[in-house]
Amino acid sequence: MRESTKRSIVRLLHLVFAIPIAGYIYSPFDQIPNYAPATRFVFVPALVLSGLWMWKGHVVRRLVSRRPARQDLADKS
Repeated sequence: MRESTKRSIVRLLHLVFAIPIAGYIYSPFDQIPNYAPATRFVFVPALVLSGLWMWKGHVVRRLVSRRPARQDLADKS
């Protein structure tokens, strides 16, 4: 999968998770308790994670892909 396709998927997910939050903000006040748990524990964390991934995902990928230091060099000391 190309990098541009991955970015497009993450952007689309970010926008999809923003829609319920907008509904939560603009819903009538008496309806807010019905949507509060889902908004707090599902949509906001997913929105934050996808935003961070779009912002600093390249750093995370670089840190994960690094190979650990070779142990045999440390053993010679």
